[in-house]
Parts: sequence; C-alpha cells; structure tokens
Amino acid sequence: MHELDPNRLPRHVAIIMDGNGRWAKQKLRNRIFGHEEGTSSVREIVRCCHNLGIPYLTLYAFSKENWQRPESEVKALWHLLKRFLHSEMPELMEKEIRVLHLGDITDIPENVALELKSAVARTARFDKLTLSLAINYGGKQEIVRAAGLFAADVREGKYPPEALTSELFSQYLFTATLPEPDLMIRTGGEYRISNFLLWQLAYAELYVTGVLWPEFREPQFIEALLDFQRRERRFGKTGEQVQQVGYHASHLTHIQE
Repeated sequence: MHELDPNRLPRHVAIIMDGNGRWAKQKLRNRIFGHEEGTSSVREIVRCCHNLGIPYLTLYAFSKENWQRPESEVKALWHLLKRFLHSEMPELMEKEIRVLHLGDITDIPENVALELKSAVARTARFDKLTLSLAINYGGKQEIVRAAGLFAADVREGKYPPEALTSELFSQYLFTATLPEPDLMIRTGGEYRISNFLLWQLAYAELYVTGVLWPEFREPQFIEALLDFQRRERRFGKTGEQVQQVGYHASHLTHIQE
C-alpha cells in the first residue's frame, strides 16, 4: 500500500456526505438510522483530518433542497444535528477545532440555531482544524446573496461597480475566510455537485466513490487522498509548466491567500 506524502495533502477537503438513506434501506432500517450511523463517519473523518494536519474540512450537512424531504425526516435531521453539536463539543474544545457555519441561519429551528451559534462562538479562537458545516446552504443562493451584498456596498459608495473582481466577489461569500477546496469528495456514487460550493469548486479535484457515507471511514478517506496525490493540478497551465515550477498541492491554495 502506498503511503501518503505529508507534503502533498490537500489544504481544504469538502465532502458531500451521500448515501445514508440507501445504506439504511440495505439494512432494512428507516432512513433516520442511516443518518445516525453517518454521524460516526463524520466523527472519524474529522479526527483523521486533525491527525493528518489537514487544516480545513467542509461538510455538506443540510442543503436548501433538503427541506423538500418528508417532514418527519427533516425534524429528525435537525434533532440529530443539535445532538451531534452538543455531544461533540468536549472533543472539539480538547482538539482545538474551530466550527464555522456556511449558510442561512434563518429558517433553522431556534434550538438548533442556538446550539450552532454556541459552537461557533466557543471555538472561534481555535486554529488546529476549521470544520465548516454547510447547513441550510445552497450554492446558487450563496452567489445571489453575495451579489446583493456587493450591490448594497456600491449603493453606499464603498465601491464603484467596475471594482468588482473575482477576488473581491469571494469576500462576500460565506467562505470568505477559507481557502478554496483542493479536493471535493462525494460518497454514494452520484456524479453531481448538488448546488454545493458552486463558486469555490472551480479548480477542485473531484473524487466520487460508490461507498455509502455510513461506510466511508478512515481507509476510504486515505484512498481518496492517495488518489488526489496521483493527480497533476495544472490550473490552466501545461503539464510541462507545472513540472518546471514544481507546483504541488500545498502550493496551490486559494488565490486570496
């Protein structure tokens, strides 16, 4: 088995955690059982990133589209999220993991929103790993929101319209303080981005696995990282240019950095 090169790890990994419901169905259980088991995968991948020194991990926890699911499942998801945030807080504090929320806080049930705000506030000073939770999040909605915020600043005279660049626009996104993802993993075998980080994934390496999220643990994560390290990231350049400059994953971070 090949070993990971610690100098070529992605700086930021984003994950679409898909397949909880299908996994539960295979076990002849209800979908909520799958979501509950999926939290164990979350815990293991967070620990793995922390141990490897990967500084940024973003998880797609609840999308704008998830509101369309059966009401009973939506309620269960919110309950599970609140319970997870509460139960994991001691370890997050011990390991100095910072929690960020990406998405709209509005519409999130009040008790869940309070738990989420508390997690963000209590971990704000940490920098060992930034765990970003995309909750009540949609990529298209984020871009529209950012455009509105920039338009408001133009009206107030902060910027002229022609000042807009991609770098400036990025500062209006939920991810303003984060580097762009180097690697986006989707479990469950579906080849879709599903309205996730549409702006930020422009140059991310995509890795899709048929493994359902409840079974995606450290060995599967390591395999995704090994696959990432086998790739040549060119960012519009030729392979020869990349080799001459000696670019690798640790150098290819967000343009704002």
